[in-house]
Amino acid sequence: MKRNPRKLKWTKAFRKAAGKEMVVDSTLQFAARRNVPVRYNREHVATTLKAMQRVSEIRAKRERIFYKNRMAGNKEKERAANRKLVAENEHLLPRQRASERMAKEVEQQPLVEAMVQEVPPEKVPRKQKTKQRLLVGGGVEDEMDVD
Repeated sequence: MKRNPRKLKWTKAFRKAAGKEMVVDSTLQFAARRNVPVRYNREHVATTLKAMQRVSEIRAKRERIFYKNRMAGNKEKERAANRKLVAENEHLLPRQRASERMAKEVEQQPLVEAMVQEVPPEKVPRKQKTKQRLLVGGGVEDEMDVD
């Protein structure tokens, strides 16, 4: 039975059409077959193997970035769905006693006020930058403070 590969979710065609995999990337061109015979050269093979490793590292890094960018909005969507679920099924949750609720509010209120009063904005210490010189034998030498 023939099927359209763009409609079957497990195919590469579907994943690329749906934006789940990288389509435009220069590292993908290196995987293309080249049907050109080349005479064996040991140095050429060594450089090719090094290049292949480097290309695979670059591709893996780009795929991770692509995945992170694609999944960036999922946390907010999941939180919204969770809040909606809790709001719809609030009758299933155990009720909190009024005394417990008031005790929790009293505990949280002084902490917030104390945090606001403790740190005035002008008294926050700033980290000072220092220049450092690398030594030939290893190690670091401090030179001077820079403002």
